[in-house]
Amino acid sequence: MTVVAMPEVSVERGDITKVEVDAIVNAANPKLLGGGGVDGAIHRAAGPKLLEACRRLVKVKGIRCPFGEARITAGFELPASWVIHTVGPIYKRTPEPEAVLRAAYESSLGLAAAHSLVSVAFPAISAGAYGFPLEPAARIAIAATRADWGSVARVRFVMFTAEAHASFERALAEDVARALGTEGRPRTES
Repeated sequence: MTVVAMPEVSVERGDITKVEVDAIVNAANPKLLGGGGVDGAIHRAAGPKLLEACRRLVKVKGIRCPFGEARITAGFELPASWVIHTVGPIYKRTPEPEAVLRAAYESSLGLAAAHSLVSVAFPAISAGAYGFPLEPAARIAIAATRADWGSVARVRFVMFTAEAHASFERALAEDVARALGTEGRPRTES
């Protein structure tokens, strides 16, 4: 029997730019030149060297990171040593947005493992300006962590809003119930 070492997963409310982990994940755009929302907040907190590092990444037809993929840079002025930039789908415009969103999480975790990182913090990728509905986005995010990601032992989902926090907490609770085989069973009280 093979034992899969899945990371410890938690959901919390807070500011991802202040989290002390090996890497935070940036919900970026394909050009990796900063933007609004969490992308802009991470660039502001990391300082101008983050933009310089992003500009040095290889560009193909104006794109530094295609949808569903991830790239890594130093964290500069952030508490996190690294920033993993990933591009989630634009919900109404990207074909197969669920598969692309899952790929964005899996690419980020794979890149973290390739760099022997232990702890990673994620925002709600694509659930802001890119319009992915929170409930399915949360379920996809939590499900993506349910594999052996090598060195990655801890995944923290850090949500800025109460609504996102609640959606991710529900998704994590559903995932735990499913893993324990208790989903759909009536609750008994003694």
